[in-house]
Amino acid sequence: MAAREMLAGMPWWVKWVAIPALALLVFGGLITSVLTFVISLLFKVLLFVALVAGLIYVVRKFSSSGRSREDW
Repeated sequence: MAAREMLAGMPWWVKWVAIPALALLVFGGLITSVLTFVISLLFKVLLFVALVAGLIYVVRKFSSSGRSREDW
């Protein structure tokens, strides 16, 4: 409750502009590196899923065409 009491007497721009700007200034590098890591990891996971799906598609396509030849 001490933080609320301190911020209660401050103007609106301190609460909504100055404090978030200071937080971005201090933690901006950390926030950027965490976001970069998360987006990079998500991209790699999606790329892995797409490659595995493509591999499964190719294997099924060739194995089904091989079966049709054996049926002759």
